[in-house]
Amino acid sequence: MNFDLIVIGTGPGGYVAAIRASQLGMNVAVIEKENLGGICLNWGCIPTKALLKSAQVYEYISHAEDYGIKVGKPKADFSGMINRSRGVADGMSKGVNFLMKKNKIKVIEGEGKLARGKKVVVTSADGKKSEYSAAHIIVATGGRAKQLPSLPIDGEKVIGYRKAMSLPKQPKKMVVVGAGAIGVEFAYFYNAIGTEVTVVEYMKQGLLPREDADVSKELTKVFKKSGVHVMADSAVTEVNTKGKGCKVTVKNNKSGEESIIDCDIVLSAAGVTPNTENIGLEILGIKTERGLIQVDEFYRTNVPGIYAIGDVTPGPALAHMASAEGIVCVENINGHNPQPIDYSNIPGCTYCSPEVASVGMTEVAAKEAGHEIKVGKFPFSASGKASASGAKEGFVKVIYDAQYGELLGAHMIGSNVTEMIAEIVAARALETTGHEILKAIHPHPTMSEAVMEATAAAYGEVIHL
Repeated sequence: MNFDLIVIGTGPGGYVAAIRASQLGMNVAVIEKENLGGICLNWGCIPTKALLKSAQVYEYISHAEDYGIKVGKPKADFSGMINRSRGVADGMSKGVNFLMKKNKIKVIEGEGKLARGKKVVVTSADGKKSEYSAAHIIVATGGRAKQLPSLPIDGEKVIGYRKAMSLPKQPKKMVVVGAGAIGVEFAYFYNAIGTEVTVVEYMKQGLLPREDADVSKELTKVFKKSGVHVMADSAVTEVNTKGKGCKVTVKNNKSGEESIIDCDIVLSAAGVTPNTENIGLEILGIKTERGLIQVDEFYRTNVPGIYAIGDVTPGPALAHMASAEGIVCVENINGHNPQPIDYSNIPGCTYCSPEVASVGMTEVAAKEAGHEIKVGKFPFSASGKASASGAKEGFVKVIYDAQYGELLGAHMIGSNVTEMIAEIVAARALETTGHEILKAIHPHPTMSEAVMEATAAAYGEVIHL
């Protein structure tokens, strides 16, 4: 069968690219070896947020008296939380299936592999092989949990994020290796429902080490207060899985001191590895570097007619970035002359509690780039809405270029900041200045007025501090 476009993989990059291509009049097919929606929808973004919501509701009920409500002592139903999460994911996957039918996109089940002549060979679950051809082929096969040499994943005692969402029973003690977004979100979830959690992070900064240092420091403080044991500047050198549980050896990078932690489960959250093996890249001579497919600003590989988007290409492994790349890719194929993505304005979000969101330069990065800066910070402890909501932890931090008023970056930690960051993304895209944000009237009382207040602090005009 011949198509205008074949997309290998139906994650947030693949299925979005397919739908946009169909909207532009292309005859499209997608190839998926598991479930429509990919890892993000089935085992990542969506089901993890369902788990985190369950943890948040549990915490609300546990502190109901703080809001003037008397209830009995709550009990976390771990299997119920897991089942709800899986139900949400299943519903979303069915939604993607509906979108495929609505947009007349052919869904081919099986594992796709590139072949010469702009062809894809698909091997179905029963081993049957079928061949398809297209004028254009997009590789959107996504990524998987990275395995560390000292931490081989066995799926039982040492697990990845996928298993962490479907454990048969709640562990009493857990060690999380890696304090990026995945590690921090799972650490929050399991700690909130009563698991004793230790987080081990190799980098000195601690939790979310790639975020602004002030945000990382604040989140580490909140997590420690909630009972999470944080071991920064440390490495797991060995995991002994003999016997009933695990014995995790952790070495401090600075002092060299070693400690042994007993736990039931070790979660490896050390990042993402691209799924670029055994998909035919070498057959076509497609260039890769460290396993990542090399592409230009319109996601063209070095082989005409073959493209790549999402986690298989360089850059952060973010669902919204993959979706944007897919749209730009197919619009360029169809001659719409889209603007290349501005990778300096991609927001990042972590959905623990309190939430973390950021975009643009950190304070350190802005200084290193040679900017003279104005920095403003507004704590939610001074926010009327935050006080009324019982969510006074965190702050909004904004960084401006002192000479031109350019909004260089923003870093937030607090309730609902993953919703608030979009204002900063739009403002930066429109080249909005600090004075323009300061004079834009924000509604009161809201969490979002902290953006205006932080800007006022940067310019020495803050009212409520």
